[in-house]
Amino acid sequence: MTTADHTTLAANPLLDKLQWRYAAKKMDPAKSVPADKVERILEAARLAPTSSGLQPFEIIVVTDPAVRARIQPIAWNQGQITDGSHLLVFAAWDNYTAERINMMFDLTNEQRGFKNEGWENYRQMLLGMYPQRDAEVNFQHAARQAYIGLSAALMAAAFEGVDSTPMEGFDPKALDEILDLKARGLRSVAILPLGYRASEGDWLVNLKKVRRPREQFVTEV
Repeated sequence: MTTADHTTLAANPLLDKLQWRYAAKKMDPAKSVPADKVERILEAARLAPTSSGLQPFEIIVVTDPAVRARIQPIAWNQGQITDGSHLLVFAAWDNYTAERINMMFDLTNEQRGFKNEGWENYRQMLLGMYPQRDAEVNFQHAARQAYIGLSAALMAAAFEGVDSTPMEGFDPKALDEILDLKARGLRSVAILPLGYRASEGDWLVNLKKVRRPREQFVTEV
């Protein structure tokens, strides 16, 4: 990497925000994330790319303190769940069905105002493949798409100056029951508390961000 490349990296506002962000271990319960910032974070996740454009996941925004208090014990009692002001639950489709596939293709045709032969052929290909697969295989594929949305939300939160802590450390079956996700054909995949770092009590806040150097991370062919 050249000196000019380093200068470009140093001057990039998004990278500056990603340097700033970390997985906040303690959030300030007195501070609430403004609604407009939350909406922009959600919009970033909504705009995230997904396989075949199917968007096979949804986000449940939990602000009710009582509900978050029920979630905390099934998530290793992590304080950010109740100390943050918002908890985003990323929930993937439990299966790919013909109805869900057709819903997204029909929506695309409606929004674009026309039908495309190649696109319709692609629809038929997916209909002939996805619904016939094992439901668990389809869920795992959908879950990977949810993580793309999670990544977009993480970066958007950093850009907004909002702290966030991505979590897999929870009991998904218990969370699905609390939020009644099974009835909606969804399964929880990851959760993301949003809030603001506490001024005291977070052991991680002042530690140096550690990532492997570029030469150990990127291979150019």
